[in-house]
Amino acid sequence: MTTTERPTRQHTAARIEIHDGEHWVPVCDLDRLQPGRGVALLLGGEQVAAFRDRAGTLYALDNRDPFSGAYVLSRGLIGSRGPVPVLISPMYKQAFDLRNGVCLDEDFAPDGSSSTLRTWPIRSSHDPAADVRKP
Repeated sequence: MTTTERPTRQHTAARIEIHDGEHWVPVCDLDRLQPGRGVALLLGGEQVAAFRDRAGTLYALDNRDPFSGAYVLSRGLIGSRGPVPVLISPMYKQAFDLRNGVCLDEDFAPDGSSSTLRTWPIRSSHDPAADVRKP
């Protein structure tokens, strides 16, 4: 009797990719981004906080809180202020627009610098064109 081996399927998980200014960089599996929670990622030498909201939209912002200087924004809460999707800092509770990084509470950090967070284009590899979130 001969046995026939069935070909095995290789499951390729969807990946999160962030654009570093020159090219798309794979940073983690999509399933690592649980809806409503953040993940801290390294992109080159910079810490990025990545989020997926309950609708599946992806966001990538600075992980450094401009008010405390701590790299903690990936631990913040996401929600909304009216129609604006926001990230709430776990430190002093400032709200940042997830789409463009603008702080909705204060224009300047305590050191006088801008309170706006840097944002990065982000997408998932399963459908690169559909998920791009540009700054």
